[in-house]
Amino acid sequence: MTRIRELDALRGFAVGGIMLVNTWQHTPHEPPNTLDWTIEAFFQSRFYPIFSLLFGISFMLFLRGNSRWALLSRLFWLFCIGLVQHTFYKGEVLTDYAFYGAVVLLPASFLAPGMPVLLLGLAALAWALMVGGGPLLIPGLFLVGMALWELRPPRWLLLPGFAAAAMATALLTAAWDLTNEWLAYSMAALAGAAAYSLGLLLALRPSLSAVLEPLGKMALTNYVSGTAVIVLTGSLREPDPTRWSVVAVALVTVAAQVVFSRWWLARFRYGPLEWVWRCLTWFRLVPNRLESGRDHNRPLPDPGVS
Repeated sequence: MTRIRELDALRGFAVGGIMLVNTWQHTPHEPPNTLDWTIEAFFQSRFYPIFSLLFGISFMLFLRGNSRWALLSRLFWLFCIGLVQHTFYKGEVLTDYAFYGAVVLLPASFLAPGMPVLLLGLAALAWALMVGGGPLLIPGLFLVGMALWELRPPRWLLLPGFAAAAMATALLTAAWDLTNEWLAYSMAALAGAAAYSLGLLLALRPSLSAVLEPLGKMALTNYVSGTAVIVLTGSLREPDPTRWSVVAVALVTVAAQVVFSRWWLARFRYGPLEWVWRCLTWFRLVPNRLESGRDHNRPLPDPGVS
């Protein structure tokens, strides 16, 4: 399996997790119950770091064959898509991604690749943790992803890396549960994101990849449509004191997105919003329909959040 396909699968995994967490975040959870604690301890804040890391990698993939002006155009239109999404969903992250991509990743692309960018990213993460974490972690994660693509760490590091990340997650989550310290929680979330990513890459097989890849290739479409579902199903979830309606909405939505994504990508090169984004970036209509299932002109998955 190629690294591009692994990245698509990992992105699809993150999209599914984000759907669960966002649905829970936009559901009242007072008084808290066991399900609330489980989502907060094991899923909350674990998936957007994966997505952010992949955005940094995708930045490098796009720059392989395109100019920085094209990338700036791409980020501008992503910001505009985020503004549209913000009209119905206040928790959108697309504007943050576009902003930090322009002010952090673009200048960093002029630095020596690899270790200098990695050290800068780790320093940015440390600073963000000290001042409160949250969205401030995004620039550092972008830079770490950008550096990892250049450094290409060997695959034999997956297993020891997963073991270390899983142990750190368990210890930091226990520390947060005992102290309720935000720093411990933020560090546990980052360690958890690393453990999930490395664990998935270790466990990834063609059958699992076939489910996750289409979801990841159409990440922008699936992310935005998922937020629309969250808004539309609010009245169904709010009266539920058990919060199992959160899990049900997320699972049904992600399952439907997997089916739709597979169907769509059998006929088109890009997802609906991915195609609109690409047309806006290049300011022209980009061919999208596949000639056949054996279309040899089908490109690599569109980088970015798509």
